[in-house]
Amino acid sequence: MRKLPPLNAVRTFEAAARHVSFTHAAEELLVTHGAVSRQVALLEDWFGVKLFRRAPSQLTLTAAGQIYFREVTAILDRLALASMDMQQHLAPAVLRVNAPPTFAMRWLIGRISAFQRKRPDVELRLTTSLGPVNANDLGSDVAIRGEQPAMPGWQSIHFMTELIAPVCHVDLLARDELKTPDDLLKHTLITYLTEPYDWRQWLLSAGGEMSSNQTMLRFEQMYFALHATQERMGVGLFPLFLVIDELVENRLCLPFGPLGLRKRAYSALFRDDVKDWNAISDFCSWLTEAGRETEQVTKAWTESMGWASVFQTQ
Repeated sequence: MRKLPPLNAVRTFEAAARHVSFTHAAEELLVTHGAVSRQVALLEDWFGVKLFRRAPSQLTLTAAGQIYFREVTAILDRLALASMDMQQHLAPAVLRVNAPPTFAMRWLIGRISAFQRKRPDVELRLTTSLGPVNANDLGSDVAIRGEQPAMPGWQSIHFMTELIAPVCHVDLLARDELKTPDDLLKHTLITYLTEPYDWRQWLLSAGGEMSSNQTMLRFEQMYFALHATQERMGVGLFPLFLVIDELVENRLCLPFGPLGLRKRAYSALFRDDVKDWNAISDFCSWLTEAGRETEQVTKAWTESMGWASVFQTQ
């Protein structure tokens, strides 16, 4: 068993010896001059030797006090460094994730608690943006994007395949016939600036063409376009994984089935020189697992609709 002196008295002695002043030690320790004097006296009694020479206008260390001061200062310095290292070790790792706004709101946020349960030591900081990832961007540790080109110095992990198709509220089918691409002339086409696959492309792949008389409703972001679609304002092109709940619950539908279905890969991107590889690796592993679950739900729904070959569509 260690025989230790009163540790508060040791700390007080070190401050007094460093300042060679009880007054300045008291200011540092936020105690009174008398409290410093009593702690030093307690330590001197414990040793049975004087550590300071006290004079009316001067305070000096005795020979014993000088020896003990050198040893104690080194020990307290090592203790402070060890404590700082422990604090840094126990501090949560920060993982900065950047994703498109609608993806974050409609898919990521609702699932991210599962990752936090696996890695409670990781503090997630989620930001959103619409543009492509810049190769020199240092603002995020992981960026989630669809069809992001390869960049030098960055790695990319594919975690989910999205299927993009025309989507509308089921009430539109009850009001007007919507069986072929030509029937879209009777409906408003909803678009948004960030859509990866526009109506002209879809009509071309489905055997139709864009009419100059077509009514269009344009939004800046997918989120607003999707809300307009949910409010029966028209037909929009959306990734199925963002609307799969509404599709399963028969609130939204694919009026043309798998016609013109387009595939696009979603990936997690991160730099080669990452500092906390374990946190990023665990996040990407969880992301892949969550993406696979969403694909399975989407596949099960498409198969229930008789579209068994959807995930093999090129």
